[in-house]
Amino acid sequence: MRIGMRLLLGYFLIVAIAAWFVLSIFVQEVKPGVRRATEGTLVDTATLLAELGREDLLSGQAQQGRLAQAFTELHQRTLRADIGGIQKVRNEYHVYMTDAQGRVVFDSAGRAVGQDYSRWNDVYLTLRGQYGARSTPVDARNPDSTVMYVAAPIIDRGTIIGVLSVGKPNVAMAPVIRISERRIMWAGAALLGIALLIGLAVAWWINRSISTLSRYADSVTHDAPLPLPDPGSSELRKLAQALENMRIRLEGKNYIEHYVHALTHELKSPLAAIRGAAEILSEQPPPEVARRFIDNILVQNARMQSLVEKLLAQARLENRVDITPAAVGVDALFTRLMDARAVMLASRQIALRGEPAPLQIRGDSDLLEQALGNLLDNAIDFTPPGGTIVLAAREDKHQVVITVTDSGSGIPEYALARIFERFYSLPRENGIKSSGLGLAFVLEVARLHQGEITLHNREEGGVMATLKLPRA
Repeated sequence: MRIGMRLLLGYFLIVAIAAWFVLSIFVQEVKPGVRRATEGTLVDTATLLAELGREDLLSGQAQQGRLAQAFTELHQRTLRADIGGIQKVRNEYHVYMTDAQGRVVFDSAGRAVGQDYSRWNDVYLTLRGQYGARSTPVDARNPDSTVMYVAAPIIDRGTIIGVLSVGKPNVAMAPVIRISERRIMWAGAALLGIALLIGLAVAWWINRSISTLSRYADSVTHDAPLPLPDPGSSELRKLAQALENMRIRLEGKNYIEHYVHALTHELKSPLAAIRGAAEILSEQPPPEVARRFIDNILVQNARMQSLVEKLLAQARLENRVDITPAAVGVDALFTRLMDARAVMLASRQIALRGEPAPLQIRGDSDLLEQALGNLLDNAIDFTPPGGTIVLAAREDKHQVVITVTDSGSGIPEYALARIFERFYSLPRENGIKSSGLGLAFVLEVARLHQGEITLHNREEGGVMATLKLPRA
């Protein structure tokens, strides 16, 4: 399982457990909370009605008093109220009044007048100066039929002369409780959904950052390192920098080892030629023979000097991490290349044609000129007298494709896979072996520019070198 998915599952599990606890507590508290609020309202109502019912109780005609008249009119009145989506169409209060002995003298429902309620908690406690309340089911077989009663004392001259109790069915509060529970559950579901989306976003970001580092590490093993990525986190950025430092150290070690072996191998031939010529010259041969071996020494010395200079240039290029890009005009680049090699082309009787290309590429002008110059030099070396070389460029989406086409002998099949290796070179017509660093230099320039270089043989003969670079 990927680390991002593990973090997502752990994060979502924690949020889900926390949400479950919070929601369960909220849901469990909804019903008691609503009932406590209702009980507080019943206390206020009972206290108010107790004051209004005192005169009815003292008159001895409570069933025909003002309180009874008010409830009679209340039952006949039409009630329409929309309370947060709950339709209220009737009064749900049940009010009864007892005397000092607990006998009912008034009942808003007209059912309990004359009955002894002195043993009910609301009446019993209130007559003794305590807070009286009870919750009693109307139907013993139905636990949802309970009615909550709250009583208030009727006091005359400091003496409790009766009790007024106000009741309200708990089922009347059920819609409020259901709506509150439903809203809490919806809010909980929304919370979990938002938490899941946030978790998915975090997991995606972590997986993306780690995948970026993985691709970077894989690219190092395939000898085509990508630019150092920015994972977007300080910790991952430190890890990326550590990988980059490790890559540089490993590449530096392999780089030095490879270059020492390659340089030793390449210097063997000119050193052996110089040593052989020196041994012959020590025997004081005829002047014409001595002159020929002296020329050979100079040629081999020039070859070694050229090899060392190109090797240093290659080393500097490969140690560069990035470049400072700028807009480079393709036409101007072609013109400089053609002017610099005009004398060589004339001496070799080779025609160089540059096709107009009013395009711009993004990169380092000097490096691009050296890279294209190496491709052009290779084309000149392998093109016979009377041949033609064509420089061309075209636009392809967000890239500019530059091609160098010659009419030479082409690349042997066995050499196509190794053509970009350092120090690998093919024999020229003049018999002089090249350094084998020209195409390796071009490959490095393409890498720094995030481009691509390919060489392939043409069906009509010759080679086409294709360099793809980002468009400015």
